[in-house]
Amino acid sequence: MASFHAVRPSAWTAAARSAARSNNVAYNGPVRRTFNTPRCFNASSKRSYSCENARISLPTASTRATPRGQAGAWIQARPFSSTPCNYYKTVEEAKSRYRLGPFSMASAVLFFAVGAGLIVYFRYEKERVQRQRIAEQTKGVGRPKVGGDFSLVDHNGNKFTSEDMKGKYALVYFGFTHCPDICPEELDKMAEMIDEVKKVAGNTVRPVFITCDPARDTPAVMKTYLREFHPDIIGLTGSYDDIKNVCKKYRVYFSTPPDVKPGQDYLVDHSIYFYLMDPEGDFVEALGRNQPAPQAAKIIINHVGDWRGKLDRD
Repeated sequence: MASFHAVRPSAWTAAARSAARSNNVAYNGPVRRTFNTPRCFNASSKRSYSCENARISLPTASTRATPRGQAGAWIQARPFSSTPCNYYKTVEEAKSRYRLGPFSMASAVLFFAVGAGLIVYFRYEKERVQRQRIAEQTKGVGRPKVGGDFSLVDHNGNKFTSEDMKGKYALVYFGFTHCPDICPEELDKMAEMIDEVKKVAGNTVRPVFITCDPARDTPAVMKTYLREFHPDIIGLTGSYDDIKNVCKKYRVYFSTPPDVKPGQDYLVDHSIYFYLMDPEGDFVEALGRNQPAPQAAKIIINHVGDWRGKLDRD
């Protein structure tokens, strides 16, 4: 027959025998190669025929009894591999797939997204652990390191104690109303911090301004003065001994000049810090002048987010 190309008998016979030996089959007969697509040329009929998935015919149970060497003893074809073939439209597509291997654009995007997420998460956890360590270190055992019980008078003339600060985070600042520059700047900063925290964490901070000059800072004077900065700020005053006791508990330095005559103007030296207290009245962190309002507000927001106890938001 001329319906298929001539093949070297020795090569195809050797392949068939090798495959037969792998299946424990003795075969010495002729070998037939079948053709499907793609199209090949038939020299006798001048017609094209398909030759895809070319395979070598192997012996089966029905043909094992055929005498060795008998022509026409064709056996059922069996493919050498069951692995499916990948077909590509163009050579460039096949080359591109080979170059990329198992990677693709989608897998690359997923890889970088997961990596970025892990970096952000571990950075947040590191900062949270640092804040927790600071808060734990500043707490005293038995006696608090900063803060404590006190009883003063607010700018409305009502009694205000350390218990009234609990339930929210308290932001405490010490100053006086006749301060020419530093106190107004710090109170403006406090007002900005209050608004920033409210935007993110709600009404969770109680701002408190404690005077270091009780001789001149009466409740009425405090009320008029604080109205210029923020309505949420609570002004506290009291007797000289009461103020001295509070400053001592908060580790605040203040000094008034000696022998001051009535009506005489003077300045008061004092510490310049914001003291952040948690809802249970424990000291958390001191915020200094080197920290601008947005940065200080972010610190407060982070501490509010870390709090797991009861928190008043009214």
